[in-house]
Amino acid sequence: MASDQWTSRIGFILAAAGSAIGLGTVWRLPYVAGTEGGGAFFLIFLVLLLTMGTALLLAEFVIGRHTQEGAIHAYKRIAPKGQWQLVGVLGMIAAFLLLSFYSVVGGWILAYLVRSFGGQVTNPPGGDYNALFETITANPWEVGAAHLAFMIMTILVVQKGIRKGIEKASVYMMPALFILFAVLVVRSLTLDGAWEGVVFFLQPDLSAVTGETLLTALGQAFFSLSLGVSVMVTYSSYLGKNENLPRSAWSVVLLTILTAFMAGLAIFPGVFAFDLQPDEGPELIFTILPAVFGEMTFGALFFTLFMILMLFATLTSAFSLVEIIVKPLVRGKEQKRVKMTWIVGLLIFAMGVPSNLSFGVLADWNVFGDIFFNQVDYLVSNILLPTGALFISLFVAWRMRKEDLQEELLRGSNRGTGLFNTWFFAIRYVVPIAIVVVFISMI
Repeated sequence: MASDQWTSRIGFILAAAGSAIGLGTVWRLPYVAGTEGGGAFFLIFLVLLLTMGTALLLAEFVIGRHTQEGAIHAYKRIAPKGQWQLVGVLGMIAAFLLLSFYSVVGGWILAYLVRSFGGQVTNPPGGDYNALFETITANPWEVGAAHLAFMIMTILVVQKGIRKGIEKASVYMMPALFILFAVLVVRSLTLDGAWEGVVFFLQPDLSAVTGETLLTALGQAFFSLSLGVSVMVTYSSYLGKNENLPRSAWSVVLLTILTAFMAGLAIFPGVFAFDLQPDEGPELIFTILPAVFGEMTFGALFFTLFMILMLFATLTSAFSLVEIIVKPLVRGKEQKRVKMTWIVGLLIFAMGVPSNLSFGVLADWNVFGDIFFNQVDYLVSNILLPTGALFISLFVAWRMRKEDLQEELLRGSNRGTGLFNTWFFAIRYVVPIAIVVVFISMI
């Protein structure tokens, strides 16, 4: 086996699921669901995840394994005379921007984790959790050091490559993440008044759904599965030719859905049990959850466990976002990996500095009417990811040979052509039309 391949199917699935789950599901999904009304948004998100999300995930798997190349070169190998490599370039730009603000949240998590060991988070001065968040984010040295530390942790893993770095870390982090989640869900559901949070999270009210809701849910589905940036093209390029792609895709999707349920059930019951509001936005886990854990028995311990969980989830996604940029720069010359990983990682850190200061020093600096952090989040989640997904679906359905697609999709699988025909119809017509319709409805 080549040194740059996954050592096992479970290693690939855990790494891909780690990329997919990450903060997109554990951090972003709960606060977006909270601001978008709860159950209706979550239902739409699940439908889009199971349909368009799964179809696109398979599309990226097919491109990556077929070419054994990452972003840019995968598209160029299949379509050497066109400009389709720009899809890979777009993905790398999106990954760069995404991790620039994503790593800021990773830094917040590290800052809160350090403070949680002394019980400072669940018992802040005056019981003011918002003031604690503002104190931390307004201190450029604390959040700057934490942000840099998070990126260095990411770099140290990615520089070791797929087998010794990303896969090895994911195999330990992902099972630990699910164990910690299970403990927190049980504790959250046993709180008095928890059922109101369950109802908010799982009972849909479709009357409040708008075009913006659909676009946000679509962006969240792509965000949660790391789609539209060619991350899964890169990860699947390290797959052996005999792996069952549909089974791997379903495993990743189902693990993402399980995590989404667990995230909601760990957070919303506690929020409602203590009569708090779920629509705090990005600060939800930093202002509302400490208040929830502060009211629990052994709350400081549970909050520390939650922050460790969040750190694992954030890092497993960060690994993939750096890898998609590093692979085309290295392209088989592994002796360049360490140098390129450090260059990419530090450039992402530098790009993230304005986002990091958006809640403190640069809080009054508005870009098109909002802080820099929120604008980068919106650009990536609601524009770049759906656009990248649209072009990937068009590339697979209209530029790749149908025979190659069928052979690649069904290789290692005992499924018949019915599966392929259903998927091909979805990726050729349903996915691109749905993305365009959602864009138009937003406008």
